[in-house]
Amino acid sequence: MNLSKIYGIHSVQSALDYSPKKINKAWIDGQRQDKRLAQLVEDLLDLGIEPEKTDRKKLDRFAEGNNHQGIVVEVEMPGELSESNLKDAVLTLSGTPLFLVLDNVQDPHNFGACLRTADATGVHGVIITKDNATGITPTVCKVASGAAETVPVYQVTNLSRTLRWLKEQGIWVMGAAGETTQSAYQTDFTVPLALVVGAEGKGLRRLTKEQCDILVKLPMLGRVESLNLSVATGVLLYETVRQRSLAG
Repeated sequence: MNLSKIYGIHSVQSALDYSPKKINKAWIDGQRQDKRLAQLVEDLLDLGIEPEKTDRKKLDRFAEGNNHQGIVVEVEMPGELSESNLKDAVLTLSGTPLFLVLDNVQDPHNFGACLRTADATGVHGVIITKDNATGITPTVCKVASGAAETVPVYQVTNLSRTLRWLKEQGIWVMGAAGETTQSAYQTDFTVPLALVVGAEGKGLRRLTKEQCDILVKLPMLGRVESLNLSVATGVLLYETVRQRSLAG
């Protein structure tokens, strides 16, 4: 069981909203009087979890010195799935495949935001790299607002090999790259698709780029050279939704 501690009013509220059954224990600052904290305690009691009253020093230690706002809970974190799980999912998938591939994305806030958009746009799974990338963490879960529970996350050791296998299954591999001339708005997103987005500030790695069937970019009309990766991912995924809805 992958247990982790999350802390703070908003993070605990998110856990209560999206995965209450995954909460195992709770600790609160016995000296703190706060209406929001009192409501969380009431919600935890409704789940049959009685928070342990403790001192601030223990909560500080649990939260590793971060601002816990008087509450810490222990939750069972969703785990990453394997490459074997990915292959099973692809081979049994109904409908037109849509996967999001994150190439060495290390920022948990961006990863969480991508998961949230992936859930909203019907992505069948998110593929991440095992090395030099963030996995599912408490921060990712907080930003994802429940999507870490609903969107399968597949962790692979060799991304180039995985992309090559996806292509063998008839899935087009499309990479987002600012240096290309091909606009996303002139590209067909209705095909079986694995959309690949590179890391913050670095973009796609060379070997990843070489596995892409096509590279696309978003038009940039101002002075800024690129978008935040989670924003760009959102635009591209919703372009997929738009085109597929029109295609019927």
